Amino acid sequence: MNNLDDILTTTPKGAPDEIKNGTSSYDKASWAEQKQQERTQAYQMIDETAQKIATDGAMLKNYLDVQSQFDRYSVANTLLILTQKPEATKLADFNAWKEKEVFVKKGETGIIILEPGDEYTRDDGSIGVSYNTKKIFDVAQTNYKQTTNPEIKKDDRLLLKALMNNPPVAINGIDQLPGNVGASYNAETKEIQVRKGMTGTDTFRALSQELSHAEMDKPGYNRNNCVLQAYCASYILCKRNGVDVSSFSFDQFPSYYKDMNVKEIRSDLSKIRDAANAISSRMAKILEPQKSQNKSKDEQSR
Repeated sequence: MNNLDDILTTTPKGAPDEIKNGTSSYDKASWAEQKQQERTQAYQMIDETAQKIATDGAMLKNYLDVQSQFDRYSVANTLLILTQKPEATKLADFNAWKEKEVFVKKGETGIIILEPGDEYTRDDGSIGVSYNTKKIFDVAQTNYKQTTNPEIKKDDRLLLKALMNNPPVAINGIDQLPGNVGASYNAETKEIQVRKGMTGTDTFRALSQELSHAEMDKPGYNRNNCVLQAYCASYILCKRNGVDVSSFSFDQFPSYYKDMNVKEIRSDLSKIRDAANAISSRMAKILEPQKSQNKSKDEQSR
């Protein structure tokens, strides 16, 4: 045998580890059929869960909880996680866990998500992207011994400073606002007015909601059409930053989605995610250095 012959066998991207390691045979037709079934299952779960969100305020809240936990995941994959493992806290695929010397427990079922594959040309000449299924596992499905770290409450002043970091519009404090609202975004003047004298929690909730409106102020913006999205984005921001969310209620919102199809619902959820992530990204530039500084101080005190 030629000394190069041993490298002339490979397996497809995403193949199970038992196939990669040579402990299981590989049948191309069976593999392709399995992946197609998983794709079909994934798309069905996405559509069904999106439709449930449109009729159930509690389900919408659960979706936002998952999205707040996993900011980098797309709407589609957040819907898939919500359907299969809503209590998940930390996710990675089999190999990523293995690289950390953490192993998935025997018999655990992976969470199916979608990842971009190859580009292709549609019949109309436009470029599309195919999606492949991938299985990931929550930390609770591994042998990793989790430790409970004490929750660190972030300083109200620091949180507000982060929230107001490099805003897309002007922010000004004011003694009183019509209707005694906490904050108000004016799309014409590109300004957010915030009522003075509120608690840090109330200020964060009110300001994050109006900043979400400012993020969504693109051509065709209409405040009335963005009320739910801004409210949901504010919830995500509060949840991510340890701000009390007990005053949020989603019971009245399913009627907003009643005439939307699945594509429109997903588009709406994308606007929520994008607004929350844009604000979170700016906040991180203030919070992350502070987090590193606090960690360094903690290590020095040991």
